[in-house]
Amino acid sequence: MISITVEVDGTSVDVPEGTSLLTAVRTAGIELPALCSDDRLSPAGSCRTCLVRADGKIAASCVTPAVSGTRVEAAADDLRQLRRDAVEVIVSALPPRALADDNPSELAHVCRSLGIGPESAQGAGGRGGDDSHPYVHLDRDLCIACGRCVRMCAEVQGTFALTLVGRGADTVVAPGTGGPWAESDCVACGGCVDTCPTGAITEPGPARGLTSGIRPAAAVTRTTCGYCGVGCALDVVTDDGEVTAVLPARDSPVNQGHACVKGRFAHGYLTSPERLTRPLLRRDDRLEPASWDEALGHVARGLHAAVAVGGPDAVAAISSARATNEENYLVQKFMRVVIGTNNVDNCSRLCHSPSAAGLTASFGLSGGTDSFDDVERSDCLLVVGANPVEAHPVVGARLLQRVLRGAKLVVADPRAVGLALHADVHLRPRPGTNVALFHGLAHILLAEGLADEEFLHERATGLPELTELLDDYPPNRVADITGVPTADLVAAARLYGRARRPAIVYGLGVTEHLHGTDGVRSLANLAILRGAVGTDRGHGVNPLRGQNNVQGASDMGALPDLLPGYGKVTDPAVRARAEAVWGVPVPERPGLRIPDMFAAARAGDLRALWVIGEDVCATDPDANRVAQALDACPLVVCNELFLSETARHADVVLPVASWLEKDGTFVNFDRRFQRVRPAVPPPGEARSDFEVVRALATLMGVDLRCATPADALAECGRVAPLFAGLSHDRMDREGAVPWPCPDPGCPGEATLYRERFATPDGRANLSAAPYLPPGEQPDDDYPLVLVTGRRWAHYNSGSMTRRGGNLALDPVDFLDLHPDDAVRYDVRDGASVVVESRHGRARLIARVGEQTAPGQVFCSFHFPASGVNHLTSDHADTVTSCPEYKVTAVRVAST
Repeated sequence: MISITVEVDGTSVDVPEGTSLLTAVRTAGIELPALCSDDRLSPAGSCRTCLVRADGKIAASCVTPAVSGTRVEAAADDLRQLRRDAVEVIVSALPPRALADDNPSELAHVCRSLGIGPESAQGAGGRGGDDSHPYVHLDRDLCIACGRCVRMCAEVQGTFALTLVGRGADTVVAPGTGGPWAESDCVACGGCVDTCPTGAITEPGPARGLTSGIRPAAAVTRTTCGYCGVGCALDVVTDDGEVTAVLPARDSPVNQGHACVKGRFAHGYLTSPERLTRPLLRRDDRLEPASWDEALGHVARGLHAAVAVGGPDAVAAISSARATNEENYLVQKFMRVVIGTNNVDNCSRLCHSPSAAGLTASFGLSGGTDSFDDVERSDCLLVVGANPVEAHPVVGARLLQRVLRGAKLVVADPRAVGLALHADVHLRPRPGTNVALFHGLAHILLAEGLADEEFLHERATGLPELTELLDDYPPNRVADITGVPTADLVAAARLYGRARRPAIVYGLGVTEHLHGTDGVRSLANLAILRGAVGTDRGHGVNPLRGQNNVQGASDMGALPDLLPGYGKVTDPAVRARAEAVWGVPVPERPGLRIPDMFAAARAGDLRALWVIGEDVCATDPDANRVAQALDACPLVVCNELFLSETARHADVVLPVASWLEKDGTFVNFDRRFQRVRPAVPPPGEARSDFEVVRALATLMGVDLRCATPADALAECGRVAPLFAGLSHDRMDREGAVPWPCPDPGCPGEATLYRERFATPDGRANLSAAPYLPPGEQPDDDYPLVLVTGRRWAHYNSGSMTRRGGNLALDPVDFLDLHPDDAVRYDVRDGASVVVESRHGRARLIARVGEQTAPGQVFCSFHFPASGVNHLTSDHADTVTSCPEYKVTAVRVAST
């Protein structure tokens, strides 16, 4: 970064080239009002409150570039008076309450600093407001038409939901669609609330006026969001042990002062009357309150009994992608050290286990190849099987801004949603045909000379085998398989193949298939063919993780075949390293995966199952069979926030802390370790999962020797060299640190494979797996294909987001279907419908539109009572057992 020198009131300051005089003046320690300015937005220069003198001329500092050698005056009395006059003009149209002593707004702060009192505000008010939205309140009387909220919505969020209406002094902000705010296109990211300088747009309640730019006097705790895998840094404001507001951190490298409706606002569940606050123990077929000693004693006796009857492998645990790294590390250690089994898994089995298998096979490590900062510099984005605008909103917003600045965009997704609406080419393959689609793109890359021959020769293997396979995937055949027109295939391949720095971003639309691992590997082929991984010629292949710590749960070894750091349990050297740290033998036989655990329970072979933070009855496929497994297992223990459907089948339910109440770290989707800190205490007698695991181990006579989460991460670094350079102290000092990080002096590798791949021979492996059809096909009885996924307002089973204002934004589970299918099956928009599959039935509300293609329907799984996962099958990825959530044959009928 090139810096320049500017003189401000006689003092030389160095600022980056391209910054404004406003930045230079503030760098010199001089505060200027700038009511239309926010450093996250393009400058406007409309309020004239930041006037300075530059080389003798009066200028608005926010829109005047800093030039080396410029002499700036800022503190002169006449300049101060000019700025005061400009602010007074703005204030004069506002009612006196705009400057009341208890108003924490930026404008009120500026007026106090300039000596402008409430008497200067002489507006009569009466323009009204809008309180229709649960998280955003509009007070038109306080609007100064600065446009910051409109620019925030356009330039950062990319929703374009706001506009300015009226003329002159009557100009105010309004939803662009007209009507109430709650019925607008607003996605409640909070950006408008955060940037408003006057309090015209606020969060209702005690958070009124709080923004990430003005910190309150109350306690503020920096932590990492516990919803999706983006890993936004948040500042949690608390008062008297309760959360007042959650604000996006301006200095976070991940979210850069932005957030989404979930991280920003969905914390109402913390004080829900449905929170579990005491352990529950089943007595006479009823769950009744018990003490911790009673509950843990019952669990310990049950585990001992299970091992006595069936051996260590009669016990299994499902760890949690919502839990911290340290908690996941302790759970897998408990199972291997206390119980003596590898029967531990986590919910990445149900979403991104094909990513782990596929990326490891292709490149050597089980994570995305590049940082998101690299991806954001791409000139061509290939977004596959993902809707980040809804499922990962901060990432979706940043990707959209990249596209709006000129990057080419290819989207491969059956639905016309999110980024697909902005794509240069939108590929809409039939669900289950990904492998054929990727082979078709690869065929064109080779046929048109768009592959990097030098890279393939020096750094890749498998080209002859792949070339032979691709002969069977010319564009016309791929079009027949996928339904994607030949011209679109060719256009997409050329955009990706001719880009200087292409990047691939993908989601669960790639992994949750019968052949999900083949899909990941075939997608990775494209980056390898282009030489766009481990080089400066592209930004690799990067999965968007669904839950906050899906990456970390697997990193920590909560997997049946892998120890911390992805060492195989079958490898004697890997086991020996763990045994040297833990002091006990490690079982050498891989344990049960989640689907196998349920099968073993139904067969009578699994006698104890510990489910931590997952509502498997709501989120796992073929939910009827899952419930049968829980009922068949002699001991089911559940760590939960609420009495979930899974907890209702449990023998012991343990109340635990949420992400806002615990200490540790998460790993986000681009492999960054970040700190998690408790902002409030857990309610009642609830404990962190870390404390629960330690207490149970102690009761069973084993000291796990990790007294604190910091101790656990340090021990993990001794077991897994990938993480040896990580510590809580380091993250407290430095913030986010990516892995691999083998040494405390190492900055961590944000971009992988610069010199060699992590495969045995150091080369990337091309895959020549043929296309195979999905596990289910529609027929006359079940003519439609159901795809399930996420929507913007909710998260997974909805246990947290349905207990707060988000429920007002998205109150029911919809079934999206095309108008042609609505006519064919006599379904009206808004009607209640029954959806049936070969496995079960669900009740949903029909929503007719063209987001889905004819013959396809879509719904989320955020409302367990709808029964969506009673529909999904037990078909699963042949390599990893990841369920095929994306292809289920169904039929629809009105009720």
